[in-house]
Amino acid sequence: TPGDAQYAIGSPIFDQVTIDVGAGKSFIIDTKNNSLQNKYIQSATLNGELFNRTWIDQSEIMSGGILSFVMGSEPNKNWGIDPDSIPYSMSR
Repeated sequence: TPGDAQYAIGSPIFDQVTIDVGAGKSFIIDTKNNSLQNKYIQSATLNGELFNRTWIDQSEIMSGGILSFVMGSEPNKNWGIDPDSIPYSMSR
């Protein structure tokens, strides 16, 4: 959404990517068990802490760190379902 600092999260199509965010910092997106069959997010961590949101803020990316996803073949219907877990653009 233009002018919004939140990015909606979808299923990664890569195993790992590193983004140079400047000031000597990197933001890494990493996946485990990623494949055509394992296209559903089972769980996620941000810098080793539980991450249960379907969005990430620009400030979190610019701080650097690692966003890690565990993927599976069936949807985890408990991941990212809390009202605070959805992007602002999709909330009331």
